[in-house]
Amino acid sequence: MNAKKILVTGSCGFIGFHLSNLLLKNGFEVIGIDNLDPYYDVGLKRARNNILKKFKSYKFFEKDISVFQHVEELLPEGIDKIVHLAAQAGVRYSIDKPEKYVTSNLLGCANILELARLTNVSHLLLASTSSAYGANTDMPFAETQNCSHPLSFYAATKQANELMSHSYSNIFRIPTTAFRFFTVYGPWGRPDMALFKFTKAIIEGSPIDVYNHGKMQRDFTFVTDLARSIMDLLEVTPVLEVTEFDHIDSKSPVAPWRLVNIGNAAPTDLMDYINAIETVLGKKAEINFLPMQPGDVEKTYANVSLLKALTGRVPNTTIDKGVTEFVTWYQDYYRQSKKGT
Repeated sequence: MNAKKILVTGSCGFIGFHLSNLLLKNGFEVIGIDNLDPYYDVGLKRARNNILKKFKSYKFFEKDISVFQHVEELLPEGIDKIVHLAAQAGVRYSIDKPEKYVTSNLLGCANILELARLTNVSHLLLASTSSAYGANTDMPFAETQNCSHPLSFYAATKQANELMSHSYSNIFRIPTTAFRFFTVYGPWGRPDMALFKFTKAIIEGSPIDVYNHGKMQRDFTFVTDLARSIMDLLEVTPVLEVTEFDHIDSKSPVAPWRLVNIGNAAPTDLMDYINAIETVLGKKAEINFLPMQPGDVEKTYANVSLLKALTGRVPNTTIDKGVTEFVTWYQDYYRQSKKGT
């Protein structure tokens, strides 16, 4: 494989780190950009970045993609493909801080689209979310479904990113793949995510908040599976020509643009997920059951037929294995952190 320069936005983030690490191990050159936003522990982001910096083929820019002058500094880098992951995450946080989502998700994405145009990239890939399915109840969620009822502002901004990228793909003929993630978890995860919060609370003997009285299901997707799927999709450039799987394809009829689900296609009861954490820790959780939160959904379930057709494989890590890997990482990371203090 010839080394290609891949720009990964949000390279110090949870998914950006795992993808960059995988790309670097597979012979790609990675240009990383991240503003190290203090939404959560910057020390965790720096620790991820320090691992990436061990690769000679990694170059890092501590810049903010919502500032176009910062994005312009990447023009001389000879970028071949872009994976746009940087965004303000979190359904619940978008209720309290919508302005953060306008800046990071809308303006930031617009600047990356301009960069893609100016550098004439061979493929632009960008992250969306299963939250984009909103009020849809027809499951498993398929990319060809109409999604016009987002339930959170976060979901609305990610859907806007899909539409914005389609317009650029149509006008400037930029081959573009948007992917919808389904509840990603695993080592080096974000402290605001359920697995991280639950593990921390159970270890400390603190209660955990469980919404909708525990009657929820999620299509939990292990982060290394997700990163592998993104790397696979790098080589699957959307075209307008007819293919043998057009009956399930989400290709645009007017632009080289496609939408792809990346999920485990195996929804798990939230209480079973908590039980997996308890089993690994050997300790029961103290649970504070609460009603459903605004903007949340009861169930997610991905149809991954298109991903399988395009790449030949799909995420398949079991909950027990994935949770065990996370808890092992968590305990080791914070044990080492304490030694360093």
